[in-house]
Amino acid sequence: MWKIKTKAIHPELRTVGTVIRLSVPHFTKPFFKLSGFFLDKFGLPNLTKGINYEEKYITRANGSSLRICVYSPKEKKENVPGLLWINGGGYAIGCPEQDFHFIQKFVDCSGCVVVSPDYTKSVKAPFPTAFEDCYSALLWLKQNGKSYGMRDDKIFVGGNSAGGGLCAAVTLKARDTGDVNIAFQMPLYPMLDDRMITPSSQNNDAPIWNTKSNELGWKMYLGENYKTDNVSKYASAARETDYTNLPPTLTYVGTIEPFTDETIKYVKNLKNAGVEVKLKLFDRCFHGFDLFGYSTPAKNAKKFLIDGFMYAVENYSSEQK
Repeated sequence: MWKIKTKAIHPELRTVGTVIRLSVPHFTKPFFKLSGFFLDKFGLPNLTKGINYEEKYITRANGSSLRICVYSPKEKKENVPGLLWINGGGYAIGCPEQDFHFIQKFVDCSGCVVVSPDYTKSVKAPFPTAFEDCYSALLWLKQNGKSYGMRDDKIFVGGNSAGGGLCAAVTLKARDTGDVNIAFQMPLYPMLDDRMITPSSQNNDAPIWNTKSNELGWKMYLGENYKTDNVSKYASAARETDYTNLPPTLTYVGTIEPFTDETIKYVKNLKNAGVEVKLKLFDRCFHGFDLFGYSTPAKNAKKFLIDGFMYAVENYSSEQK
């Protein structure tokens, strides 16, 4: 049982966690739809500072347009990484601009170019639409990153929550197809396993994202394949059985959230396959704790992330075929 008592939450996150849990006990389909409506109608402002922000539209296979956001330094640098960054939101809501705090740090510390797709959410279409959108953005980065000073042997992928799940899935397909050689991935507290078979994913009522929200998120994303054996590993990356030849990986996760155990299991599978992994567990922290930047855990998480990212910039590369 993973009923989370208030005293089990990190002291610096206890008050905000209690407020969130009382105000939004769990997400609902009407909430997802309403949030999606407002994002479509009004969007979010670009809150990055001192870096270039571009909206571009690329063509999907069906002829429709996919919006991508491209971030780069004001003064172009050469031989920098290219990063595909995928926002979270339970596969159901969200947009690239919400992750400005991550993107700002990546560009500031390395001069990299970041591509973040406004992928199709499950309130509009189930898998594989979001996955295909993200993979298309990865291919665009490979083809166009050089114009932003990108080294094509330093293509990275990252994301948080559902974005972390998409990060892992995109990386799997890139390995399987050989379309792109990814040098490093950062699936942060990733949404990986639709089966919800780990202890932490069951009966978990922690703030922000819990078992009920998780069940709904997967049901909406998988559509008619929910709770069947027809779920692709590109929808639910934990279903993969071969973890060889995946890139070095960095991730972190709180210890009281639904994704704790599946993240740990994912890391174990990578290590058993000989993949270099950096994992940090944050004691008594719930899902998305790193968004509360005033707290010590959030500060430590961001330091761990940026230190690991810069280590990757300096040490990891993978030549394109």
